[in-house]
Amino acid sequence: MRPLIVACASVLCALIAVVAAPPALGRYSPWFAPSVGGATQVLAVTGVGGSDAKMDVWQRSAAGWQPVDGGIGIPAKIGAKGMSPNHFDGSMMTPEGVYTLDFAFGTEPDPGGGLRYVQVGPDHWWDGDMKSPTYNTMQVCKKAQCPFDTAPSSGTENLDIPQYAHAVVMGVNKARIPGKGGAFFVHSTDGGPTAGCVAIDDATLVKVMRWLRPGAVIAVTE
Repeated sequence: MRPLIVACASVLCALIAVVAAPPALGRYSPWFAPSVGGATQVLAVTGVGGSDAKMDVWQRSAAGWQPVDGGIGIPAKIGAKGMSPNHFDGSMMTPEGVYTLDFAFGTEPDPGGGLRYVQVGPDHWWDGDMKSPTYNTMQVCKKAQCPFDTAPSSGTENLDIPQYAHAVVMGVNKARIPGKGGAFFVHSTDGGPTAGCVAIDDATLVKVMRWLRPGAVIAVTE
């Protein structure tokens, strides 16, 4: 009987070892992970109430998603009326969703980084004229010679303003459907709510811009 007792003891020990072994730790999956495709850099913006939000900066490697040092809980300002899942012109809300980060611009010189940068001046505009064939794009022209309406009431913005010391273009309404909104950027904050953009401290924005590479996206949610 002794061999049977030894065999049973061995099986029991094996079972104890299996039960006692800690489960394998899975990779952390942030809330945006199912929605960003193959992107490896994400600016995750989460509303915290009213026109306030926080931005978390994430990078994906072979080890999975990891927060970037110093890039968690960055205070941000969003639209004066919060966020919207179905954006439209004049709503004063930041559109929810996942958007490309197409290129950067600013009144200040290029701080460096992986995205194309355009230094802007008084002749740079973001066309907000819904009747214009260049609606929701950057245009360069003298005000009197622009082929689109430059009046503030048209939604067109002159880009030579302090809030655009540095900015990154969000790919909202890339189909340029009239009325579905335009001129959405991550830009320098003046401390107040925006008309729909995401605004953070300029020094922090410069650090983020230097880190960004083509293919990065921004994910926005309540």
